[in-house]
Amino acid sequence: KKKKKRKTNKKKKKEKKKRKKKTASLAGLGTPVEHATFETLHTASLATPPLRAGLTEETARKAARKLRSLLGTDALCLTDRDRVLVWDGVGAHHRTEIMERLAGPLDSGRGEAFPLTCDTPDCTVRWAVVAPLTVDDRVHGALVACAPRESAVLVRAAGEVARWVSVQLELADLDQSRTRLIEAEIRALRAQISPHFIFNSLAVIASFVRTDPERARELLLEFADFTRYSFRRHGDFTTLADELHAIDHYLALVRARFGDRLSVTLQIAPEVLPVALPFLCLQPLVENAVKHGLEGKSDQCHIQITAQDAGAEALVVIEDDGAGMDPGLLRRILAREVSPTGGIGLSNVDDRLRQVYGDDYGLVIETAVGAGMKITVRLPKYQPGVHSAGRLTP
Repeated sequence: KKKKKRKTNKKKKKEKKKRKKKTASLAGLGTPVEHATFETLHTASLATPPLRAGLTEETARKAARKLRSLLGTDALCLTDRDRVLVWDGVGAHHRTEIMERLAGPLDSGRGEAFPLTCDTPDCTVRWAVVAPLTVDDRVHGALVACAPRESAVLVRAAGEVARWVSVQLELADLDQSRTRLIEAEIRALRAQISPHFIFNSLAVIASFVRTDPERARELLLEFADFTRYSFRRHGDFTTLADELHAIDHYLALVRARFGDRLSVTLQIAPEVLPVALPFLCLQPLVENAVKHGLEGKSDQCHIQITAQDAGAEALVVIEDDGAGMDPGLLRRILAREVSPTGGIGLSNVDDRLRQVYGDDYGLVIETAVGAGMKITVRLPKYQPGVHSAGRLTP
């Protein structure tokens, strides 16, 4: 018992010290109004991360306590259109009554306040304020604040908090739409991996089976590693090291087919290898260089790939000495006005870079008919939300 008491006293002292530290940190804010403003903004910021993940039981559970603190109510619940996702505070036995009264507000999108019926003598919850949660004119659920008595102030406050929650849910919806768009773009790139390339790679491998079995085995492993990377199912981002590793597998298969007609030079600064970038961002550019470098040429094609450290950015350049392209046609390809073979890859990569990093980070392409092509990609070393899940394991 003494040991337990000492632990309790120690815990109380720790909490008291924490409160004093918080009070001291707030002392520099000045007036009580400034203190209250800070507390409100701080509480709202703590509720933001879970709400930005959408409205689910888990996110509602994580945000409910903070939302109830904002409103200062005895109880608060968050619902979707079918059920109570979380009830925080007293009076949880009112769940069924609340859901029965939500039909009107959920259908109309308008808030409502009503008295609660209760046979429990010590229950302090006697009044409920319903504020719908609306995203793009669609009601997704409701925020319900419960209090001991009717309050016009609570009605207005609940409405404002519900509007703030709705904004967070709308941002979550936009994040999910962006994710779906990126996934669709990656599927488009995967679909673009030429069936001819796959067929030709397998044909080359087959040609070595009898004459050079060891070489055939090596190429088969290169093909397996390349396809495993290209069709992986996790992560919107990868590292420059992994992307270059996949490109190396791809070029090994191309060189096996074209032999001395294709030469490749790589100059990679080791310090940029951990930089994260959108998945399948560079491989299509190298594939484009191979196609246009060898197209219409009977002699050798040279491709140079460099990755340099440029301070806060990594600078990746892919250059070939092939057929090049008319700049006007290139502009139309990037604008998706035309889609010649290979064009989808360029516009896809350009769009994804701009979506992730902003319009200042699109592809910079220098080309002319008969003058080859030089593609420059700038990658910020550090960007919020851009991180790789790590290297793939065999």
